[in-house]
Amino acid sequence: MTALRDEAPAEELAALAARAGRDLEDAPALEILRWAAETFGRGFCVTSSMEDAVVAHLASRVLPGVDVVFLDTGYHFPETIGTRDAVEAVMDVNVLTLTPARTVAEQDAEHGPRLYERDPDLCCALRKVRPLEDGLAGYRAWATGLRRDESATRAGTPVVGWDARRRKVKVSPIARWSQEDVAAYVAEHGVLTNPLLMDGYASVGCAPCTRRVREGEDARAGRWAGRSKTECGLHG
Repeated sequence: MTALRDEAPAEELAALAARAGRDLEDAPALEILRWAAETFGRGFCVTSSMEDAVVAHLASRVLPGVDVVFLDTGYHFPETIGTRDAVEAVMDVNVLTLTPARTVAEQDAEHGPRLYERDPDLCCALRKVRPLEDGLAGYRAWATGLRRDESATRAGTPVVGWDARRRKVKVSPIARWSQEDVAAYVAEHGVLTNPLLMDGYASVGCAPCTRRVREGEDARAGRWAGRSKTECGLHG
């Protein structure tokens, strides 16, 4: 397949995403990522929260040296930073770390301490959404690790869709996977995972806003627990 021309307009990209979403719905994750790599080349990247490195590992098999974009919010668990460093050291990927415009101390000075408690949506916007928008500016497509089984808000995730806000193609190659599928892939390929997943955390985000999950809860119940908030805004 010939790589998409650089000057392709957003309307063409959106139509391409819609077709690929239909055509690749039942395709294996590697085939979905191979399509993205062949279509976009180095205009394609993977984003990772460093909960695990499954999508980064998959992408590296079809696009060695693929860019893996990580958001360092300033609030991560040490284990998450350690996972990022380990991924960079042992995998055939190029880890790019994005940081917000302001440090935590500068944000505290402007908005007051513990903004994540008083206005978590604003905190996520400042420390996640805006930095990612800036960081993705040079790409035409990006991959995520979203899965339909994670929560009701993610149940309709397409394997390839159109990110209208950023005007980019959004690829979710493991959208149809279950947690059991993820665990099987990790075991088969020895993929790095965040140590917190072995300590009661089913979904790993910023330390102040993440807790261990209880028996019977869905994977994202430990994020912003006690609030109606279920997403940081990166995928909304």
